[in-house]
Amino acid sequence: MEATISAVPTSSASAYPLDELAAGAVEAAHAALIDEVGAAVVGQPLGVVAEGEGVVSHYFECMQAGYPGWHWTVTIAHAPGTDAVTVDEIVLLPGERAILAPAWVPWRERIKPGDLSPGDILPTDEDDPRLVPGYFSGDDETTTRSEMKAVSDEVGLGRGRVLSPEGRDVAAQRWYDGDFGPGSPLAQSAAHSCATCGFMIRLAGPLSELFAVCANEYANADGRVVALTHGCGAHSEAQLRKKQLPAPVPDHRLDTISDDAELDAF
Repeated sequence: MEATISAVPTSSASAYPLDELAAGAVEAAHAALIDEVGAAVVGQPLGVVAEGEGVVSHYFECMQAGYPGWHWTVTIAHAPGTDAVTVDEIVLLPGERAILAPAWVPWRERIKPGDLSPGDILPTDEDDPRLVPGYFSGDDETTTRSEMKAVSDEVGLGRGRVLSPEGRDVAAQRWYDGDFGPGSPLAQSAAHSCATCGFMIRLAGPLSELFAVCANEYANADGRVVALTHGCGAHSEAQLRKKQLPAPVPDHRLDTISDDAELDAF
């Protein structure tokens, strides 16, 4: 049965005319391929495609272990006015069903929260939109920017960059959608919210309107930023419900016996 591979283009798909002499040099291409990689990894011819004027590529099945869906490509050139062909190159190319490495993703984009280990360094970009120069004074701007910059430059104090409004909004959304936001299963089953909990420590600035820090050592969120609309069973006002015992039922027989009858019985 003739071998086929869907990823190999046909001669009709090329914009160049198929050089008959180069296209007919299947045996020459096959011999050059075997000489290069060995007969054990070369399978049946799969097709030919025109690459340019007098240039064609012959495709052969790849039998190399670990390379399913790949094919050998032998490029043959034919110079006008000659009866000889030349082997230009031999390469191994992937087909549609070939196993390929995933697309390259820069390390900066691959890293996730919690991936940092002791000693790791994660530098921020100079133009990180989450940060602005320190002389912007962050959320509480009590002096002009020029005054703040002059003071910080003179004494060498203060942070070089502070959180920008965009960075603050991104962090707030991440916290709100996280495990300690109002949508978590723990919060959905809680009877009280963090806003009314005695273990709640308030933040400063605009984020204090939506978030606080939990200080209950028995809560899952201890030491974490929580949404004020979050909640859990470790709320400061949570109380166990006392189980109500049923009222005692009097013995009907004793209630209907008179005192005299009781004395007569003895």
